[in-house]
Amino acid sequence: MAQRYVRVKTTQGHIHYGLLQLGHSVQVFDAPPWLQGQPTDLELSPDTYQILAPCSPSKIVAVGKNYVDHAAEMGTPVPEEPLLFFKPPSAVIPAGAAIRYPQQSERVDYEGELALVIGEHCSNCTPELAHSKIWGYTIANDVTARDLQKRDNQWARAKGFDTFCPLGPWIVRELSPAAQLQTFVNESERPVQSSQIDRMVFSPDFLVSYISQVMTLIPGDVILTGTPQGVGPLQIGDRVRIEIEGIGSLENTVVISNG
Repeated sequence: MAQRYVRVKTTQGHIHYGLLQLGHSVQVFDAPPWLQGQPTDLELSPDTYQILAPCSPSKIVAVGKNYVDHAAEMGTPVPEEPLLFFKPPSAVIPAGAAIRYPQQSERVDYEGELALVIGEHCSNCTPELAHSKIWGYTIANDVTARDLQKRDNQWARAKGFDTFCPLGPWIVRELSPAAQLQTFVNESERPVQSSQIDRMVFSPDFLVSYISQVMTLIPGDVILTGTPQGVGPLQIGDRVRIEIEGIGSLENTVVISNG
C-alpha cells in the first residue's frame, strides 16, 4: 500500500500534517511534507484526531471537458486548449463532511476527478519540468450547480458554493497512469462514472505546464484534472463515493443548505 499523507485536527484543535499508519495512528510531521516536513516523535492515536482535507490550497485550478466522452455528453466539442476555471478554497471540505445543497439551485451534480497537489513553485514550466512539480495525487468531487452553470454563462457561482470541493482523504506520491476512476451513488454497486485517468485529453504534466504559463503555482495548490462521462444529479440524503485505484475513496453525504 502506498504511503498516505494526511492533514488532521486534534481534539485540542491543533492542525498537523502527517503519515497515516496501518493501525490508523498518525505520525506527525513538523511541516507540510512538500515543504520538507520531517517526522517528529509525536504519534496521534486514532481516537484523538479527525481527518481534514489533505492540503490547504491558496487556489484550486480546475479543468473543464478534459475527457472526450464528457465533452460529448455536455454537447460540446473538446477544447483545443485546456479550459480553466477556479474553485475557491472556501469550497473545500474533507471526506465525510456534508455537501450542502444550495437553495438557489435545482440541479446539483457530482463530478469525480483526480486532483494534483503542487509541491514546488511552478512558473513557465515545460511539461518535462512540470512533472517534478507534482508532489502527489488525491481525489476530488467538482460539485456543480448545473442549472446555474447554464444560466450564468460563466462558472464562478455554479462551481463556487461552500462545500462544493470535497477533497481527500489523503495524498499518495505515485499513481499508475492507467488507474481507474469510478463514482458511486448510495448503495448501488454499479458505478455512474468509470474511466481510466490516462483517457484525459490533456495529461497532468501538460496541464501543470499550461497553467504555469498563466499563473504561478505554489506549494499546496490543487489542480482538478477533469471528469469523465456519467455526471448526474444528486438529491438531498444521497451519499456519493469517488474511488481512484491506488489512492482510495472519497465519500460525502448531501444535506439541505440552511443558507
